Amino acid sequence: MNGPQIQISFAPALHLFVPAEHRTGRTPLTTDGTSSLGHVVESLGVPLTEAGRLLVDGHPVDASHVPGAGETVEVEDVVRPQQAPPGAPLRFLLDVHLGTLARRLRLLGVDAAYESEDIGDPALAALSASERRVMLSRDRGLLRRRELWAGAYIYSDRPDDQLRDVLERFAPRLAPWTRCTACNGELTDADKDTVRERLEQGTEKTYDVFAECGECGRVYWRGAHHARLEAIVSDAVREFGGAAAH
Repeated sequence: MNGPQIQISFAPALHLFVPAEHRTGRTPLTTDGTSSLGHVVESLGVPLTEAGRLLVDGHPVDASHVPGAGETVEVEDVVRPQQAPPGAPLRFLLDVHLGTLARRLRLLGVDAAYESEDIGDPALAALSASERRVMLSRDRGLLRRRELWAGAYIYSDRPDDQLRDVLERFAPRLAPWTRCTACNGELTDADKDTVRERLEQGTEKTYDVFAECGECGRVYWRGAHHARLEAIVSDAVREFGGAAAH
């Protein structure tokens, strides 16, 4: 590439995205003289969803800025908690690889749509835009798609760390036990008599408190896995706030 040379540096949190030669502080980079700074940052591996302020010679600029010769560029990471774009409530869309995270977000009452089949990056990006949902993914290519409404990279492959990362980054309002973990629908209290026909005999005799999903009709009760789910809820509420009552 033959064009203006700039000096560029990335916040430490972004070092996992960039080539090794750009992880040591300020480093030289030759640009083509026509590409935007946003394109330059993404060409080095950093999705713009993960970039915070872009500073040129110490002053904030838009991603559309075209770097000039001799400029010093600093790429910061996002400020936490991060505000979702205005115009819609905070809602999420998760790709096929984040099913456990989706169920845990729903357990906490967070609106988390999830595609259980791989519908492809273009369809996911379009769904994010049409429903105004923040796309959560470990796919960097998906997060670089222009049609996304908003997005965030999931840094860990461990569900516990993934959940903590999302809650810390976006600080969603927690309302545990109010969403269906299967379909994301809202739960309402259900009278035992109205759901009796859908219960196994042992469940009917053992439990008296039930909730029902208004979307898929699934029935919930405090069964054998309740203690494990309660621990997930209690830990999240203790660290990030919200009401654990149910």
